[in-house]
Amino acid sequence: MPLYELECLDCGTRFEALVRGSSQPRCPSCDSNNLEQLVSMFGVNSEGTRQANLQSARRQGAKARQDKAIAEHEQVHRNLEH
Repeated sequence: MPLYELECLDCGTRFEALVRGSSQPRCPSCDSNNLEQLVSMFGVNSEGTRQANLQSARRQGAKARQDKAIAEHEQVHRNLEH
């Protein structure tokens, strides 16, 4: 039963899935089966992979902060309209 790292091509969510037999994994966020198997980096430990993982985490954090700021801005404007 292999454990795969996958990325949903529809919503961009990255996740791991345990695949049994001929079962097809689905995205936990949008339930799509339009998935791409990623190269697993768990066994690679180098300065390059650490930097790549750090940059990826920073990009994801920046996107999450931006989404949160937009949501808060929209909420303030909705409250001001009422």
